[in-house]
Amino acid sequence: MQSIPVDTTRLGVLRCAIAPEAKITNPDTQEVKRDRDGNPVWTVAVTVRQDGRRISVIEIAVTGQPKGIEEGQIVKVTGLTAFAWSMGDRHGVSFRADAITPVHGTAAQGKGGER
Repeated sequence: MQSIPVDTTRLGVLRCAIAPEAKITNPDTQEVKRDRDGNPVWTVAVTVRQDGRRISVIEIAVTGQPKGIEEGQIVKVTGLTAFAWSMGDRHGVSFRADAITPVHGTAAQGKGGER
């Protein structure tokens, strides 16, 4: 599997779409995926908005539970790497990061806005 470093400065605004969740390897036993060192792996769904109104959602795996991240919040992704994979007739790209941290003061506002 080839790893490709991703320049996050070219991705525009990165926003948490789904809060961190433990990555499950076996839905029947709820076993949590572990990295090579035995640490739990978590995933965060992040929206990527580059130009205009087009938005993509990517799931990023990270070792350990990211702290302080809420849905709708702008996040900083450090050490993002893409991995091209194939399994039989299936193929795709997965993403992994060294860290995902909140950008403070960017949580989504509640409905109705400020008064």
